[in-house]
Amino acid sequence: MKIYVASSWRNMRQPSVVEALGAAGFSVYDFRHPTPGDNGFSWRQCASESQLKDPRAFRDEVLASAVAQEGFEKDMSALRGADATVLVLPCGRSAHLELGYAAGAGQLTIVLLDDPMSEPELMYLMNSYICTNLDEVIERLAKHEKLLKGSQSIRGR
Repeated sequence: MKIYVASSWRNMRQPSVVEALGAAGFSVYDFRHPTPGDNGFSWRQCASESQLKDPRAFRDEVLASAVAQEGFEKDMSALRGADATVLVLPCGRSAHLELGYAAGAGQLTIVLLDDPMSEPELMYLMNSYICTNLDEVIERLAKHEKLLKGSQSIRGR
């Protein structure tokens, strides 16, 4: 089962979540290391501070850059190909956009709440599960994977 972990570069818990999900047997996309030797996308690779503060420069120069386009395509390809998306809080706008995409695409979606909670959010009710710890996330993913495998074997008869 392919898992997309949506979070923030500033979230210190993200690497341990990726590691634990991989250790549990899932194929996990890590935006910090999308492929071996790749340290993921960073705004510093394609923009100056002034470009990041200027709306027109951001739209016309930064987002149009080959580096930004490549980073976007890597992440979106992994997101489109995922069976499930796990949002690891706290995180920002991009991760929430990724989760919204996954929910709209019909993926299993899980919100892993932070403790203490950084921000309550009503719209988390659109997701498949809201979990309070990593063990619960792994349990939900494993049950979903088992259901998927069971439905595939029934169709294969």
